Amino acid sequence: MQLVKQESEKASWKKEEFESVLYSQKTRYHHLHPFHRRMNEGLLTPTEIRNWAANRFYYQKNIPLKDAAIMSNCPHREVRREWIERIIDHDGRSQEEGGIEAWLQLGQAVGLSRSELLDERHVLPSVRYAVDAYVNFCRNSSWIIAIAASLTELFGPDAIKVRLAALESHYSWIDPAGFEYFRVRLKKAPRDAKYALNLVLQHCKSRDRQEQAVQALEFKCDLLWSQLDAIDRGETRPCVEEK
Repeated sequence: MQLVKQESEKASWKKEEFESVLYSQKTRYHHLHPFHRRMNEGLLTPTEIRNWAANRFYYQKNIPLKDAAIMSNCPHREVRREWIERIIDHDGRSQEEGGIEAWLQLGQAVGLSRSELLDERHVLPSVRYAVDAYVNFCRNSSWIIAIAASLTELFGPDAIKVRLAALESHYSWIDPAGFEYFRVRLKKAPRDAKYALNLVLQHCKSRDRQEQAVQALEFKCDLLWSQLDAIDRGETRPCVEEK
């Protein structure tokens, strides 16, 4: 007797529906975090700004590792050709180029030495844990789901515009030369986000795959939020006095 297969799978979202669900995750993005709200209102102290810059640098320096992990899992040569530009954008082709170098300049502009950023002395445990979890997620997930996690880029440009204006207007003690990272990202982030979004819409066709993509984006939003929770609290470990 032939068994009739029961229809148990959910219908896939149409492209417009899927895109709308992805964009709806903006309500979870960290631009709404109390720390960023206070930053945009000009309420942060120099110590808080420096703590943010030092800890955010740990995230910045790991972005190329995340992108390399995505590439290592991607079987499509044409995608790898495009994605490798992200690593170059961040690492640069020389010592004076790239997003990591630009963030080091931001650190110097707020009063941190390059060595303080590079040796990670100010990185909080929760920030390290969250960033490492993101890199590991991208290593262990399928390439397209890892790309879906990167779609926080969809929400970044608007947040960067507000943040840059706030830094320029409220924090006159910061050397404006340190803001180059944000100026560059305003140009490159929309391009990167559009390409990544089109990949996710193209390759996530089943409802199950679509939901995995949304969950990956939720994970990334939660990760960014948890970083700011830690930065907002600051160092909570007891000071160890030198003998």
